[in-house]
Amino acid sequence: MIFDFSLPNNFAKDSPKKDLALPEGANGLVVHCCCAPCSTSLVECLIFNKIKPLMFFYNPNIYPLEEYEKRRDEWIHLCELLELDYFVGDYDYKKWQEMIKGLENEPERGNRCLKCFTHRLTVTALFAKENNINTFTTTLCTSRWKSKKQVDAAGKASQDIVEGIKYWDQDWRKEGLVGRRYELVKEIMFYNQLYCGCQYSLNNTAYKK
Repeated sequence: MIFDFSLPNNFAKDSPKKDLALPEGANGLVVHCCCAPCSTSLVECLIFNKIKPLMFFYNPNIYPLEEYEKRRDEWIHLCELLELDYFVGDYDYKKWQEMIKGLENEPERGNRCLKCFTHRLTVTALFAKENNINTFTTTLCTSRWKSKKQVDAAGKASQDIVEGIKYWDQDWRKEGLVGRRYELVKEIMFYNQLYCGCQYSLNNTAYKK
């Protein structure tokens, strides 16, 4: 799918958070991204604070394929507008389904989500290691639909699995960042996502309210 949106003129010329620095010992940053809308204020904050991330899209949970392609292509356009290096991971929904088998009826923010997050962030940590970058974070906890505590638990589990890689648990909702996110999403007019991504969240009535 082709996207042709542009960024506001003031993008990355300011940020609600002006004192951001990488964690001590970090030699760079990989950002796991779930979609373009969730990436906006986070990436703007990084760029404003002179941190240039390597962007990574790995989301085999997204269903159906057409939805995956929309979110992926919109995110790619955002990365290209920002002139950021990016990489798209493999998409294998059937393999993802096998991984969460038995957890299909778990509620949102339940064990299915934790297992999904841990898998995606472990792949992110492995990607970071392959690229000689020792720190990663994720856009997952920028959304109000997600539990930051759960996302952080997945990130820390992932850093324990991949030796030498650290998860940065920066709170990307605080200090005005969530308000800036909504402002940017409205101004840029991103594709309107009606559910988290997987078929189980699609069936969840909470997303339809």
